[in-house]
Amino acid sequence: MIGVRIRTMPKRAVLDPQGEAVVRGLRMLGHDVVRDARVGRVVELVLDLDDEADALAAAERMCADLLVNDVVEYGEVELVDASAIVVGVGAGASA
Repeated sequence: MIGVRIRTMPKRAVLDPQGEAVVRGLRMLGHDVVRDARVGRVVELVLDLDDEADALAAAERMCADLLVNDVVEYGEVELVDASAIVVGVGAGASA
């Protein structure tokens, strides 16, 4: 099994209302040094594959098919230790 971490972030040309809210909130709390913020998301997957090249290719296809809206965001794929990923729902989940 191979772990994959996919980070998505809004493109710079796209408005980021969540990032703007973070900046406003932190400034209201006295953190005046905050100039800008972008808010993205992280998706971690455990793939039932043994080959790293196959895992990267599969993750990139998943990004193109569902996980990344390339009109407004970009994604980065990284291989990670599968044992470090907390299992949630799915066939591999345990109670």
